[in-house]
Amino acid sequence: MSINFPKTETEVLEHWEEIGAFHRQLELSRGRAPYTFYDGPPFATGLPHYGHLLASTIKDVIPRYWSMKGYHVERRFGWDTHGLPIEHQIDKKLGKSGRDLVNEIGIEKYNQECRSIVLTYAEEWRKTIGRLGRWIDFDNDYKTMDVNFMESVWYLFKALYDKGQVYRDYRVMPYSTALSTPLSNFEKEQNRKDTQDHAIVVAFPLRSDPDTNLLIWTTTPWTVPSNIAIAAHPEYQYIKILDEKSQRKYILMESLLQTLYKDPKKAKFKKLETFHGRDMVGWEYVPPFEYFYEKNKDWWFRVINAEYVKSDSGTGLVHQSPSFGTEDFAAAMEAGVTSRDRLPPHPIDEKGCYTSEITDYVGEYVRGPVEKALVKHLDRVGRLIVNGTITHNVAFCPRSDTPLIENTVPAWFVQVTDKIPEMLRNIAGSSWVPNFVKDRRFASWIQNSRDWNISRNRFWGTPIPIWTDESFEEIVVIGSIAELKQKSGFQGEIHDLHRDVIDKITIPSSKGGVLRRIEEVFDCWFESGSMPYASVHYPFSFQNPQDFLKSFPGDFVAEGLDQTRGWFYTLVVLGTQLFGVSPFRNCVVNGIVLAEDGKKMSKSLKNYPDPMGVINSYGADALRLYLINSPVVRAEPLRFMESGVREVVSKVLIPLWNSYQFFDGQVALLKKVENVDFSFDENLDVTIHGNVMDQWIQARCQSLLKFVNQEMSAYRLYTVVPALVEMIDNLTNWYIRLNRRRLKGEAGLQSSLTGLNTLFEVLFFFTRSLAPFTPFLSDHIFKLLAPRLPKATIDSFDDVRSVHFLPYPTFRAELLDPVVERKIQRMQTVVILARTSRERRTIGLKTPLKSLAVVHSDPEYLGDLESLRSYICEEVNVLNLELSSDESKYNVRYICTAEWPTLGKKLRKDAQKVKKLLPSLSTEQVKDFIRDKTMSLDGITLTEEDLIVRKEIANSEGKNIETNAENDLLTILDVELYADLAQSGLAREIINKIQRLRKKGGLVSTDDVQMSYSVTADPQNTGIEKVFTSHAKEIETAVRGSVVPASNGTPADASNSQKLIIEEEQEVQKATFLLKIMSL
Repeated sequence: MSINFPKTETEVLEHWEEIGAFHRQLELSRGRAPYTFYDGPPFATGLPHYGHLLASTIKDVIPRYWSMKGYHVERRFGWDTHGLPIEHQIDKKLGKSGRDLVNEIGIEKYNQECRSIVLTYAEEWRKTIGRLGRWIDFDNDYKTMDVNFMESVWYLFKALYDKGQVYRDYRVMPYSTALSTPLSNFEKEQNRKDTQDHAIVVAFPLRSDPDTNLLIWTTTPWTVPSNIAIAAHPEYQYIKILDEKSQRKYILMESLLQTLYKDPKKAKFKKLETFHGRDMVGWEYVPPFEYFYEKNKDWWFRVINAEYVKSDSGTGLVHQSPSFGTEDFAAAMEAGVTSRDRLPPHPIDEKGCYTSEITDYVGEYVRGPVEKALVKHLDRVGRLIVNGTITHNVAFCPRSDTPLIENTVPAWFVQVTDKIPEMLRNIAGSSWVPNFVKDRRFASWIQNSRDWNISRNRFWGTPIPIWTDESFEEIVVIGSIAELKQKSGFQGEIHDLHRDVIDKITIPSSKGGVLRRIEEVFDCWFESGSMPYASVHYPFSFQNPQDFLKSFPGDFVAEGLDQTRGWFYTLVVLGTQLFGVSPFRNCVVNGIVLAEDGKKMSKSLKNYPDPMGVINSYGADALRLYLINSPVVRAEPLRFMESGVREVVSKVLIPLWNSYQFFDGQVALLKKVENVDFSFDENLDVTIHGNVMDQWIQARCQSLLKFVNQEMSAYRLYTVVPALVEMIDNLTNWYIRLNRRRLKGEAGLQSSLTGLNTLFEVLFFFTRSLAPFTPFLSDHIFKLLAPRLPKATIDSFDDVRSVHFLPYPTFRAELLDPVVERKIQRMQTVVILARTSRERRTIGLKTPLKSLAVVHSDPEYLGDLESLRSYICEEVNVLNLELSSDESKYNVRYICTAEWPTLGKKLRKDAQKVKKLLPSLSTEQVKDFIRDKTMSLDGITLTEEDLIVRKEIANSEGKNIETNAENDLLTILDVELYADLAQSGLAREIINKIQRLRKKGGLVSTDDVQMSYSVTADPQNTGIEKVFTSHAKEIETAVRGSVVPASNGTPADASNSQKLIIEEEQEVQKATFLLKIMSL
């Protein structure tokens, strides 16, 4: 019975829906110890992509695991519903920017527009995430626009304010002119691009010597009209030169003459004078634009000192426009050029357009064509000395994708810098996977944190609950709806806290008059950072707020690498500020999912397959396994390849399903042949009734379980999934393969029952251990296995309608058997080496070979192989197995070759000398090296990292053998083809062809049929006709029925009592024969 994984998964989904599986699991676990998972809220204004599916898979696997481990794991979906992403959509829809739109239609209607699109794709998210198999509560979700969430945000903000951690200041901030709002410093880093800009050198003549010009270099010509100072480093040396071509005098750093001249060595200039930056303080100059000159020349337009000036680019003199540069602002304040009472010029409006102060360019957008006009003006008035361009990395608005500018704005800040040491201590106590993200990337980001601008000059967001007068002398901060009503005297009900509602509410001033709410709303990152508290309406929904701490800090969060500067950061800032802790104990960080070509996934480029198309083609289990068994769960990038998902199906899911099918087929055969109904006996002792392979597979399951529990506790998915996949290979390609005949009943009833009991036990183990990772197939196979569980086992579970209601497998130390595991592992190594030798000679496994010799110095190793002799002979398909520790018997020679990547770097020129000497080493010398782990060649000391030791057979020319080695193990396979063995090989190939034809005809092992053959050609005289008779018993046993010549069986015109099921011509070693299968 083949399986259609996507179709099966939809049936499982229907079953889950029918029984309310997710809520039933929560119900079953209620009252148990809580496991707290925080789900970072996405925006629902776009469809989920592979990055979301990856994160959702991680966020499903881990909560499923801990739920099965006996915890109560609530999982609520959350939505980020406020902020610039939403407003930008409305601005694009209505064709105007926020403030103009609000002025035109009013804030109430504007917010209604925003509210209307917040959950545009919510239903698509629900369908996609549900189809992925993720269990999470969409009905009891949280939204940042809900009044309860917003009220908690108010409470948290007031707590910060009361701690003295909030202040208002003028700061130069990253500013989005498209959105008319400042951004936080971490938002600035989210969308950087290489961009070409002007790179010009401008002359500023000294007032005392108009023929001498200070030279500045800038990439922002739009800031030159608001220049008020030039900064020089106090310790740098500057030079005054006479340019012979222009006969003008210039001042700049001597080491930066290349900014002025392409080749300073060939340039024609005369060095006139040198001086330090400290000597230049107070030198006055005339700016190229005189908009602010006459009124301010007595305190502006002079040289100041600033130590941030660099000597690696530009001219060493930095043009100062303090309103549009963080360092400029600080330097001007420190030098006394500006102050709180004498602020620098700020001639742009909220959209980034020049105000009336710049009379020649009123209304022009500063990052637009006006920059070319400014450069032309500088050239026209003789101030432009160099006109060039530069490609450099520029910050863009992450929402509007337009260049950001630096802009001085009044804003509200949360203090962060004073909490940096505490934040670093807090994250040190949390576990991150991978750890380097915490230790390097995140710790470095925190170490360099600045105070957090939490205010946005926007409309659709949680209003900052500050009521004040115009001078900001009286400030009232509100922490709840009740407090607002009490202090304002508002009598009605407040069901909404958005601006269009609460901005109308005033609070009486203690000085007379009223206090009004400030215009700003919260940065939406403040809201998402408040999620652990606001999503549960803390503290308002708790009779005792201390009860919140029973499930805080959270146990687990997971998001992408970019959130180290986003959500993870804001969580840690607020957790540290409010509770003195990191709000999460464990953090899993995933990398970015790229298109197959390594580029960013793009709808316009159509460079990736539709996620739902992939799920509908291969199933969600396959996609889940592909994603979490990739480098992306180690925070590395993943190039998404549909072929990789397909490979998971063929190499993992199909083998697992085939294992169940094989079990089911053999159970049906047991009933037919022995009239025995199989039922699982969980107390069956395989050490009494079973064989070594039963003991091994049981021990491997427990070793795996011990490893999985250890690694899942450390949140290392990237080690767990490969181990589970390897175990499926152990089941299918080793346990079942080496026990196939026994499971079919060829070794007797008791042996068959024991083998089937062990196989059932392993399958039952797999359905539970794989359930968090492949929830669909695990549940499907479990439901097929469940009827064969004994009543006592079923009664021990609360509900057996889904494997996800069951506990995770319990570790049983008594089943561990390191000796048996060691033996089988050594057997596997020998078999794999011998198979590799066959592949080198292109000799298929069905072709019998005469002998395999295994050479090893350890008697224990050879004893382990001796105990498994029959398995090795069968798996390698050899008649004889020779086990020996006598290397001289086989003329084994040891040779050394160089580990070039290591040795080349270490020795450089001497590496070639070593290369020439290595072939002359004797076997004894190499053995000494193995023992001592070091040797000296011509005075050069070599260690085990430098050399590779190999074994080979000396004088093997003319011998038809193939060798292979691993560490101290050597295998020697006789690859000579012997005529008497060839017949046995033909028989095995005939059996394989018959079994494949039965499967192709839709037959199962219990179907009795008539089979006949007729040889049609044997051009190489293989003797295939004789094989059908000489190996008739072997063939009959394997295919469960006789295969007779067509002349003795039923001809093509079979009687009416027989029906042809399938016939097909087969080929074995170029001999052809017609196979027919007919019903009895």
